[in-house]
Amino acid sequence: MRKLASLACLLLLSACGDSDVQEVRQWMKEVDAQTRVAVKPLEEPKTFVPFAYAAQDAPDPFSPNKLLAELAKARPGGGIQPDTGRRKEFLEGFPLDTMKMVGTLAKGGVTYALLQVDRSVYQVRQGQHLGQNFGLITSISEDTVNVKELVQDATGDWVERMSKLELQDSKESTQ
Repeated sequence: MRKLASLACLLLLSACGDSDVQEVRQWMKEVDAQTRVAVKPLEEPKTFVPFAYAAQDAPDPFSPNKLLAELAKARPGGGIQPDTGRRKEFLEGFPLDTMKMVGTLAKGGVTYALLQVDRSVYQVRQGQHLGQNFGLITSISEDTVNVKELVQDATGDWVERMSKLELQDSKESTQ
């Protein structure tokens, strides 16, 4: 049994001989000798021309003083401004988004809108002021109140903004 195992090991080792390896090595030498390496030559690097910064003594473009000077040039007349000397009306103490239009009323040829603020209802007509942004009622129809407000934009100028209050449908059901 021992001899049989030794014989099997010898047969296995003889199979690992160097027969095919020589052919592969010979083929690799031939291919290596025939192959030509072609490398393109590198381009010349571009010449760097340094930039001379000549604006060191110029005013800073992000200076707040320069910005204020430019804004003063842009608005010579001052544009639209609210009348701050006018006595404020009661509904100017409430933001426009807290008001709801709940109906209209006509008396003596004048149309009034009924606006609800909190739990109270107020009558307003065209020409009255309301809201915290100097709102002026420009028109009233059966289902809308158009309001022209004066608000400040990012530069501090006063601009007109149109808003509207629309009729709110009653959500209460009668039983």
